[in-house]
Amino acid sequence: MTAVELRLSSLLLREHYGEIVERVGTFLIRTGAQPLRVIVSETGTSTDQVKKALCVLLQHGLVTYQMHKRGFVEYCTQCDRCLRILRFPRYIYTAKTLYGDAGELIVEELLLNGKMTLSAAVRKVADRLTESMEDGKSMEYGEVMATFSQLADTHFVQRCPGLSDTGDTPSTEGRRPPAPTLVINEKEMFTIPKVTLIGRGKRRRSSDDDEGATQSKRPKRDPVVVEDDAIYWQINMDRFHQHFRDQAIISAVSNKMDQTSSEIVRTMLRMSEITTSSNAPYTQPLSSNEIFRSLPTGYNISKQVLDQYLTLLSDDPLPFVGRSGDSGGGTFVINLHKAIASLATSNLESIVQERFGSRCARIFRLLLRKRHLEQKQVEDFAMIPAKEAKDMLYKMLSVNLVTLQEIPKTPDHAPSRTFYLYAVNPLSSARMLLQRCYKTVANLIDRRQYETKENKRLLEKSQRVEAIIASMQATGAEESQLQEIEEMITTPERQQLDNLKRNVNKLDASEIQVDDTIFILESYINSTMAKIS
Repeated sequence: MTAVELRLSSLLLREHYGEIVERVGTFLIRTGAQPLRVIVSETGTSTDQVKKALCVLLQHGLVTYQMHKRGFVEYCTQCDRCLRILRFPRYIYTAKTLYGDAGELIVEELLLNGKMTLSAAVRKVADRLTESMEDGKSMEYGEVMATFSQLADTHFVQRCPGLSDTGDTPSTEGRRPPAPTLVINEKEMFTIPKVTLIGRGKRRRSSDDDEGATQSKRPKRDPVVVEDDAIYWQINMDRFHQHFRDQAIISAVSNKMDQTSSEIVRTMLRMSEITTSSNAPYTQPLSSNEIFRSLPTGYNISKQVLDQYLTLLSDDPLPFVGRSGDSGGGTFVINLHKAIASLATSNLESIVQERFGSRCARIFRLLLRKRHLEQKQVEDFAMIPAKEAKDMLYKMLSVNLVTLQEIPKTPDHAPSRTFYLYAVNPLSSARMLLQRCYKTVANLIDRRQYETKENKRLLEKSQRVEAIIASMQATGAEESQLQEIEEMITTPERQQLDNLKRNVNKLDASEIQVDDTIFILESYINSTMAKIS
C-alpha cells in the first residue's frame, strides 16, 4: 500500500471508528501481520483498548487473523476493504434505489454493525421504519423479511464466511481461536434459512412514559420465532461493484447511441447478473430470441428492430457488445473487460483535456490509437505546429502520461542515429491517476474536518437550539416562544451556518464524483492484471 493509500485509510478509519481503531488499523497496514503483544507495545495503547479495537476491525471485516507456526495469533489488515469505506454512501443509495426504504435501512444497518443475524437486522429495520411512520402505523416484520430475501436472492447480501455460522470471535489473548465453520458452497451463501418472524416494529417510548410506567405494565414485544439464528450476514461488496460497472456501461451506451440501445444492453446485463462472476471477461451468451422475450413489457419494439440494434451494437467501434454465434437468431455477449478499458481510456482522455487542453488531448488520443510515433509523425497526424507539439509532448512526459522509448540504429546510441518514439501506457497512466484521485479524496476529507473544527462552537450552539425547539414543540409550546428560541442564533451566525452547510455539501459531492473515477480506474487495473496473469 502506498503512502497516499495509507493516509486515506487512516482518515477513513478515524472518521468512522475513532482514534484508537485508526491507530491500531494504521499500524497493521504499515507493518503487516503482527501478534497482539507487538501491537500493544508499538502503538502505546493499553491491552484492553487494543482488544476492543481488534474486535471492531474483525466485526467489520477489516482485519483477519491466522495462526503462526509458533502457535500464536497474528492479525492482518485488509487494506482494500479499508478504502471501500469511502463507498458506503453509494452502497446505501443503490439499495434505496432498487429496494426502497427497507432495503436502504437493511444495508445501512449491516454496514454500521459489520455483520448481523437475520432476526436482529429485521427487528432493527422494522423499528426504525415504524418510528418514521405517521398515524400510529407499524411496519410488519414480514415485509422487511421479504426485502431482505430479495437482497439475498440478487446477492447484495451474503452469509459471512469463516466465523459466520458459529458467532464466535477469535481469542485476543494469543490462544488458539475456535475452528470456524465454513460455508460449503456458493448457493448456501445466498440462501435464507428457515425462519418465522412474527410481529411488527415498535416505537421508542418517551422518557416521561418510561418514568410513569412500571416494568410490569410496559407492553412486551411480539414474539420472534427463529429456527436458525446462528448465521451472520454481511454486505456483498463485489455484487455492488458489479452493479456500478453495469450502470456505467449502460450510461456509456446511452450517451454514444440512444435510449433503446441502452435498454437492450441493460436487459442483457440483468439476464446474466447472477450467472456471471464479477471478474468474468464476458457475460453468458444470450440469443436474440431470449433478449426479445426478456425486454421490459412496456418497451414496444419488434423482433426485426431488435436484431438491427444488436447488429449495430456488435459492429460499433465501441467494443461493448460482441457476437459469439449464430444460433437462435444470433448469440451476443457483453465484453466486460473491453467495456471497462474503454471507460477508463475515456476518463484518461478527459483528465488530459481538462488539465492540458484540447490539443494535448488530441495528441493523447492519437498516441493511444497509433501506439508509437515519432515527434514529426505526431506533428503531421495531429496537424499541430512543431514547437507547440514539442511543448505539449514534454508537458505530458513530465507528468508520466506519455513515455519516450529510444531505439538506436547503432550500438553507440548516437542521437542522430536513434529513433525516439512517444507512446502511452494506459495501465501505468491509470495507476498514476488513481494515486492522484486517492490524494484528492484525502485532501477533501481533511478540508471537511477543518471546516467542521473551525465552526465547532457554532455547530454545538445550533444543535442545542434545535433540541430545545424540538422538546418545546413536543410539549405544545406557542409560536412566539419558539420564535424567541430561534432568535438565539443571530443573523450573521445563521449566514455562517448556511455557508458551512453549502461548503460541506460541495465537499461531499466532490468525494462521490472522485470515487466514480476511482471505481473505473480500479476496475480497469484489476481486469488488466487478471488478463495478464
